[in-house]
Amino acid sequence: MTGHHRARRLYHAALTTVFALGLAACSDVPNTIFGAHSEFGHAEDRLTYLLLTLGGLVFVLVEGLLLFVVLKFRARPGNPTPKQTHGNTTLEVTWTLIPALILAFIAVPTVRTIFQTQEKAPADALQVEVIGHQWWWEFRYPQYKVTTANELYLPVGRTVSFTLQTNDVIHSFWIPQLGGKRDLVHRNKPNYLWFTPESSFVWNGFCAEYCGTSHSNMRFRVFTVPQQEFEAYIAHQQSGPAFPVAQATPADTAKGKGAAPVAAQQVAQTTPAAPGPSENTGTWPHDKLPAWSVPNTPLPAGLTMTAEEGDAARGAQLFKASPCIACHTIQGVSPGTIGPNLTHVGSRTTIGGGLYPNDLKHLAMWIKDAPMMKPGVIMPAMGKDAPQVPGAPPKMGQYTDQQIADIAAYLSSLK
Repeated sequence: MTGHHRARRLYHAALTTVFALGLAACSDVPNTIFGAHSEFGHAEDRLTYLLLTLGGLVFVLVEGLLLFVVLKFRARPGNPTPKQTHGNTTLEVTWTLIPALILAFIAVPTVRTIFQTQEKAPADALQVEVIGHQWWWEFRYPQYKVTTANELYLPVGRTVSFTLQTNDVIHSFWIPQLGGKRDLVHRNKPNYLWFTPESSFVWNGFCAEYCGTSHSNMRFRVFTVPQQEFEAYIAHQQSGPAFPVAQATPADTAKGKGAAPVAAQQVAQTTPAAPGPSENTGTWPHDKLPAWSVPNTPLPAGLTMTAEEGDAARGAQLFKASPCIACHTIQGVSPGTIGPNLTHVGSRTTIGGGLYPNDLKHLAMWIKDAPMMKPGVIMPAMGKDAPQVPGAPPKMGQYTDQQIADIAAYLSSLK
């Protein structure tokens, strides 16, 4: 009976393992390191496949010999006690030389790949400064004097040279299918990484080094686009925010009126509008985003909004008089440098460091109570009825739901 129970336990353990591995494979999100789309990634692929092949051969050889010895020399009834021996010089030299040869086969291509991926980028490469924050990403294009956050646009066929720095703790910059995983260790001791995107697509990016409470929520999107669209994107980012409504006067704001309300912009809207062809912003069309690139993080339980429609013009006036201007930059409006640049925030696909889709519903909720939306965030809650989250910055709590909806409508209009 003991053997029967043991076999059944082993069967259940094996079945559970197979089931877990099957679930782990049931995903269409392209976060695999295989099938790279840059020369950096191809170099990694070649080395990985070589190591897997050599490792597989060693595994088959060693396990085969082990099974052979176990079966051939197993105890049998009536067998005499084996003769005891002391050492075998030939055997010991052999099993020392074989691993040494295997390591040599591994070392040569590994070192070659290291040198290849550590070379300096071409002089004409696109320069991108990556700055990691707890828990969001800042991207700067120094050649164009453009700064953005959590969304990275790169031209296909042009080498991109990244300068990697951190504003606080160690982070790690990683775009699985474009290759590379490089740490951000210090503001004054940057690391470097470069690659050349080969195809136009949307990619997931992550922080791959544990950096605190919201490490798993520190995400970003990468859009690799044709050179012409990249140039259009840069030109648009260099311009001021495209605010399509008339500015409310101070008198209108005091009366709770806006000069030109944004009709039908419901806070419950779930999909941001795609930029029209005439806008020529160079941004990826929102209605053509792959399903896996649109986050579906659930909203915290108990977080609600009572306002349904926001007035963007009134929200613009509220924003200019809010504490937000001390932390966020909007070109021509506010000079803040602590949080993400919001000059063209309305054209981005996500908010909260890639955690939520960028629509009016989630944006309003974020303004109302960011600490509930993302653990550890340093942005205080702005809603009057927002609770004080333990460990979060003291809440501001100065805006009603209607005022928050107005500010959200304004920020959403900044294309």
